[in-house]
Amino acid sequence: MGLFSFLTRELAIDLGTANTIIIENDKIVVDEPSIVAIDQATKKLVAIGNEARQMHGKTHENIKTIRPLRDGVIADFNAAEQMIREMIKMSNTHNRYFASSLKMVVCIPSGSTEVEIRAVRDSSEHAGGRDVYMIYEPMAAAIGIGLDVIAPEGNMVVDIGGGTTEIAVIALGGIVCNESIRIAGDGFTSDIQAYMRHQHNIKVGEKTAEDIKIFVGAALPDIDNPPQDYLVRGPNMMTALPIEVPVSYQEIAHCLDKSLTKVESAILSVLEQTPPELYADIVQKGIYLAGGGGLLRGLAKRLADKISIQFNVAEDPLHAVARGTGIALKNLEKYSKLLIR
Repeated sequence: MGLFSFLTRELAIDLGTANTIIIENDKIVVDEPSIVAIDQATKKLVAIGNEARQMHGKTHENIKTIRPLRDGVIADFNAAEQMIREMIKMSNTHNRYFASSLKMVVCIPSGSTEVEIRAVRDSSEHAGGRDVYMIYEPMAAAIGIGLDVIAPEGNMVVDIGGGTTEIAVIALGGIVCNESIRIAGDGFTSDIQAYMRHQHNIKVGEKTAEDIKIFVGAALPDIDNPPQDYLVRGPNMMTALPIEVPVSYQEIAHCLDKSLTKVESAILSVLEQTPPELYADIVQKGIYLAGGGGLLRGLAKRLADKISIQFNVAEDPLHAVARGTGIALKNLEKYSKLLIR
């Protein structure tokens, strides 16, 4: 037993495909893009988070940027471990000299296989976690939104993250029926890249497509308070000469239509499996939208029109999962049945 073994830090980690958020003592201490830059020769970390995102698509052959998570699961084990370790170091502002033992709750997609769950656990343990618990993302989102997940009543959550869209009906502290589809923020970004290539003959990178989604992303071609057109600069694919193209939100609504239709089908599929008593609760309370995808303009209205149930966007959809993970960590006894060891 070391002299400082009594120093235990409790961290709630939302290990997302797009962003990783760490909460300690109810405060967000890290909120960074899930991306690392690695030196190809030494295999050492050059940058993580925002710094690495600025390098993405701009590197030379000696530096490679890696997104360790794809579709909500770890795709590059080594990069994921380094990223988690460095982000935990970033969060440790109080005690730089002594390694505390770490108790962590990490959230994972509800469709994770045993192998994917083990990969998250191993990465967390190698990054210094002593007690590692896991919680499913839609459950964490429901807790973060402020729903009583233990009560004998139905709650339905749609969490549109970077890699996966998690849809779940929750009652009595368990997931009654759920679906996890790999169509989410990253898929929307790819749709925008393909649309810009085919429609405007302009090649745009992932970062630019992400910016288009943020500035003029919409789910409906007719919305209140429409955003101004977004000016995109890039090379013409035929001539390689520079061109400027203004992109409107109507165009993006059209280009995301196919992916959003798949999300609607998945929501309807989960509603079909829902027991009638819980279905009645959901119709009465509405369905809750969380995750970065919940910020897409007009999405709640589009889904409500299609499914005839009210859709409520969470107060802070980007951080709902992380906050729920933090609440579960604070109340381990209360939520023990929801956690996976």
